Amino acid sequence: MSTMDNERTYRYVIIGGGMVAGYAIKGIRQEDTKGSILVVSQEADVPYERPALSKKLWLDDEFTEENIRIGAEDYPDVTFEFKTTVQTIDREAKTIALDDGQTIHYEQLLLATGGEPRTIKGPDDPHVLVFRQWSDYRKLRKFSGPNKRVVIIGGGYVGTELASSLTQNDTQVTMVFPEKALGEGKFPEKIRSEYEATFKNNGVELLSGQMVESYQREGDHLTITTKDGSEIAADTIIIGLGVTPRISLAEDSGLALADGGVKVDGYLQTSDEAIWSAGDIASYPDQILGRQRIEHVDHARNSGELVGRNMAGAHDLYQHTPYFYSMIFDISWQAVGTINPELQTVFDDRDNGTIVYFLDDEQLVGVLIWNVKVDLDDVRDLLANPPADNKTLVGSIKEQ
Repeated sequence: MSTMDNERTYRYVIIGGGMVAGYAIKGIRQEDTKGSILVVSQEADVPYERPALSKKLWLDDEFTEENIRIGAEDYPDVTFEFKTTVQTIDREAKTIALDDGQTIHYEQLLLATGGEPRTIKGPDDPHVLVFRQWSDYRKLRKFSGPNKRVVIIGGGYVGTELASSLTQNDTQVTMVFPEKALGEGKFPEKIRSEYEATFKNNGVELLSGQMVESYQREGDHLTITTKDGSEIAADTIIIGLGVTPRISLAEDSGLALADGGVKVDGYLQTSDEAIWSAGDIASYPDQILGRQRIEHVDHARNSGELVGRNMAGAHDLYQHTPYFYSMIFDISWQAVGTINPELQTVFDDRDNGTIVYFLDDEQLVGVLIWNVKVDLDDVRDLLANPPADNKTLVGSIKEQ
C-alpha cells in the first residue's frame, strides 16, 4: 500500500464486507501472501458466517460468536474501512471514492455488495430489525425469551429459520406472510403441508394471506397493520422480506448487467478486466444449470474463495454448482437447481423423507432432498447427465 495526501493504493480492494469478502481474502492469500488488501464495508464487524445468526448460535450452546468469524488469521494483513460507503468507481483511473472524501486506487477490484433488505413503512425503532447483520443478532438475543412476543414479517429463509430458533428459545412467535400457506410456491403440496404443520405443532402462530402495510410504536409495544386493517401487537418485529441486489455502483460505472445482477464470465470477471464480482449480485454461467444469479451461502463461500484466487493470478473456472439448504425444527432440506411446484414432479419416497425431482418439458431441472442424507455430488451428476427415461429417476440417488 502507498499513501499520498488523501489517496491510498492497494493491490486488492473489496467493496462489501460480508461472507464473499471473507472467503475472497482466503483465496487471495492462497496465491499472494503479501499483496495489500482493503475491505470497504457498511458493517461494523469483520466478515462472518451469516447463516449462524439465524440457526446455530441459537441452537448449539457450545457454538459461540467467536466461532463465526471467517479467515480471522488473515486479518492482521488486511485494512478495513468499517461503516463506510463507496460513492463512485472511476474505471479509467482505477479509483473508488469513499463517502468520507478519500480516494482509493486499486489494481484489482471485487464487487461483493450483496443485497439491500426490503423494508416496510414505519418509524426507526430499536425493536424493528431487518435481521441482516451480526448486530441484529445481538439485539434480538436481548429481545427474545419467555414472555416476549416477536412478529416475523415474511415466510422466506430468514423468517422461517428465526421462527424455529426463537420458538426453541421459549419466545412467542407469530409469522405474517402474503402467501396462502407457508412454503407455497416453493414446495409441492405434500411436502408443503408437512412443513406448515411442523410450525403449528411447535407453537408458531401463522397468519397467512396477509400483506403488511406498516407498523407503529404504541407505548410499550409495536402494532403491525395489515392491508385488510387487522392489527397485530408485538414486542419486536423482524422484517424478512428478502433483499434487492445492490448493483448501483456497477450500473453507474457502465459494467455489463444480467439477471438483475452484475454479469461475469466463468472466471467471475466482469466486462472490465480489473473488476470482479461474486456472491448474491453476480450473474454467472453455471456449468450445469446455465446462467444463474444465486442468493445463498454455499455460492457466497465458493465463488468468494475462487474469485479471490483469480484476482491474485489464478485462472480457474467457477465449476461449482451451489445448493440451497435450510434447517427448521426437525426438518432438514437441501436443493440443487430449480424447485417449483408448478413444474412436473416425481416423488421418490424414502424411509425417513422424500426426494423430489422437478421436470420442465420432460427435462430434469431441479432436485429437492427432504430429510434424506445424500452425497450432493450425486445430485449434481444426475442434473448434468439426466436419464433418458424419467421413470428411472426413482432410486437413482443413493442414501448415505
